[in-house]
Amino acid sequence: MKLGLENIRKLLAAIGDPQKSYLKVQVAGTNGKGSVCAFLNSICLQAGIKTGMYTSPHLVSITERVQIDGFDIGDEDFARFATVVRDTSERLYAAGEIENIPTFFEQVTAIALLAFAEAKVEIAILETGLGGRHDATTAADAEIAAITRIDIDHQKYLGETIEEIAAEKAAIIRHGSRVVLGEQEPEAMEIVLERCRDVGVEPYLATSGIIPTGSEGVADANTRTPSLQVGFPPLGLAGRHQVENAKIAITLAHLIEGSFAISDDDIRIGLKTARHPGRLEWIGRCLLDGAHNIGGARALRAYLDEFVQEPITMIYGSMDDKDIKAIASSLFPRAERLILTTPDNSRAIRAEDMIVFLPDGLDRDRVFITPNAASAIERACEVSGEQDLVLVTGSLYLVGEVRRILTAEPSEKLKTEN
Repeated sequence: MKLGLENIRKLLAAIGDPQKSYLKVQVAGTNGKGSVCAFLNSICLQAGIKTGMYTSPHLVSITERVQIDGFDIGDEDFARFATVVRDTSERLYAAGEIENIPTFFEQVTAIALLAFAEAKVEIAILETGLGGRHDATTAADAEIAAITRIDIDHQKYLGETIEEIAAEKAAIIRHGSRVVLGEQEPEAMEIVLERCRDVGVEPYLATSGIIPTGSEGVADANTRTPSLQVGFPPLGLAGRHQVENAKIAITLAHLIEGSFAISDDDIRIGLKTARHPGRLEWIGRCLLDGAHNIGGARALRAYLDEFVQEPITMIYGSMDDKDIKAIASSLFPRAERLILTTPDNSRAIRAEDMIVFLPDGLDRDRVFITPNAASAIERACEVSGEQDLVLVTGSLYLVGEVRRILTAEPSEKLKTEN
């Protein structure tokens, strides 16, 4: 990986700068950026706006990363755009116009931007992959930027302190852009506001997000979804932390009202119908949540403490660059049985190497080591009780593997709802 935007900018120019043909919203942050994209995408679709959405990572198929009007791009279309981008990348490199072949993420970003242009989308919602300053999505020069809650993650690339990380993410804010800021720790907020001052931008703070509901705004009769405060719309994504993300999406929707017709009903229905696979997603009695950093682990733990009374059989796997000790101390005590496994990724930490992170007092007889996702599911079927919730968490790569298995060949034992 070569940090910087020079390669991706030259690549985009060589394929005709497709990103210049539509309005763009770029969302950065540590946690919640995918949920904000899902909320805003749902709102725009409800309003009848032709919308593209680019997110990462994917869970099952790479085509999930590129959505047009709410549907994943087709395999053939993805291959066609990928061929154009790859051939252009290789031509630029051979001609000495770029120093390195564009990275995987740079090429997929170009594929998405090219696909959106051909589909004649009116607005593209872009989820930042890593940080912001050097992320390929930043080369699209989005007219609107949003920053979700910033936390400690990816220290190898972004810095060891929350201030350093905030500076990397705040770099997506540029002169002339409109900016929405979610709730932040004071240290992070000061860095982001300083960036806004430096480029002459007055940000919008997503502190309210309240729109009229005509009712008390209580969520559907789903015992695992919170009843939100009076005046706040019901949400399609579970967990109280989603209120923060919904506020950002509502503020973004109000910002783009100047370009498109978006009604309060569009916002309400869009929030209610939003979906985000792999994040507090139920499949039978399995709960899938990619809580891959400490912020995500805290949000998951809060959800479990509020809405889950059943015994939990937890399947956990992680990449080796995560703060597993902190995540384990938050999540593992909630497990009646803990199954450690190794995601199918070269950066994954081996299941047996995570034993050192087990909190004191956790009964080792209730901890199981498995080599992969399939064996972890088999072990969960063997050791979990009929009323157990089976929680799959940690790496999104693991969540994707398990989701693929459960949707292709669902276990009779696990697909039965509690």
